[in-house]
Amino acid sequence: MDAARAIPARPVGSIDGLAHLTASDMAGVDVLILDRMQSPVSVIPALADHIIEAGGKRLRPLLTVAAARLAGAKDAAALKLAAAVEFIHTATLLHDDVVDASNLRRGKVAAHLIWGAPSSVLVGDFLFARAFELMVETGSMRAMEILARASRVIAEGEVLQLSRARDINLSRQTYLDIISAKTAELFAAAAEAGAVAARASSQRCAALRSYGLNLGLAFQLTDDALDYGGSTEALGKNAGDDFREGKATLPLLLAIKRTGPSHRDFWDRVIGRREQAEPDFKRARELIIGSGALEETLQSAATYADLAKAALDEFPDNAHRQGLEALADFAVSRRA
Repeated sequence: MDAARAIPARPVGSIDGLAHLTASDMAGVDVLILDRMQSPVSVIPALADHIIEAGGKRLRPLLTVAAARLAGAKDAAALKLAAAVEFIHTATLLHDDVVDASNLRRGKVAAHLIWGAPSSVLVGDFLFARAFELMVETGSMRAMEILARASRVIAEGEVLQLSRARDINLSRQTYLDIISAKTAELFAAAAEAGAVAARASSQRCAALRSYGLNLGLAFQLTDDALDYGGSTEALGKNAGDDFREGKATLPLLLAIKRTGPSHRDFWDRVIGRREQAEPDFKRARELIIGSGALEETLQSAATYADLAKAALDEFPDNAHRQGLEALADFAVSRRA
């Protein structure tokens, strides 16, 4: 089965409208990012530029400024928080790639393969520090609390995932706990911080946090499905990386449960012991698609996207709300 048939068709979302609405704000965020990643230690800006300018969509800082505008912000208070969010995200990517021994990031050679793992880890630490400097400059203790908590939760999620690596008995709930911490928490914090910057009510801050959390879950579930039903171009990393790294993602866990004892030895070998041969990914992919695990993962992603959109009912129907709704659709409409 080819990749196009592996993933069922859904309505296509777009972030073009939201990108247009936030273009001026995002230009300001980009200026801050460029300025704050500078250092007299030349390897720092070189390595940071390699990953920051590798073509990412800047979804998390875009979410911060869009949430701020939806919540009624008239000033540029959210811009420093948005830049801080991007630095936190980039730092986690640098650390992830070292831990996972990834070869690609956003379609480019992973930084640790060029500058080495120690430099990648330390530049990630530098970006975390820059993020906290930006938070301090906003003078908002609440925003600092939100983003500091997110940084801690992300680290906890990474350690939890590492401690349960190659566990083919991982429960669905533990998997959701991992992706909630690793991915969805920063989406939630990005949106909530934008609301805080706009001095929104606690009810509206909570609504935007809920939007971001559910958006992040939808985004990660779709990514996990694309690892088996997408392409390297769609992912910005090698298709099948999760399989080769022995990550117990939802498509895999569902397939293990559905294919039963007759395939248990296969899953234990390729995931539990990571004894993999060249044809194994193709076989795993066929089992995942054939068992309906891929489709169920995408259906679950769509449910979270719908929950994200429902959280926006707290706000009037305007261009920013429509843009954020389209972003939720985009999260689950990405294809090979």
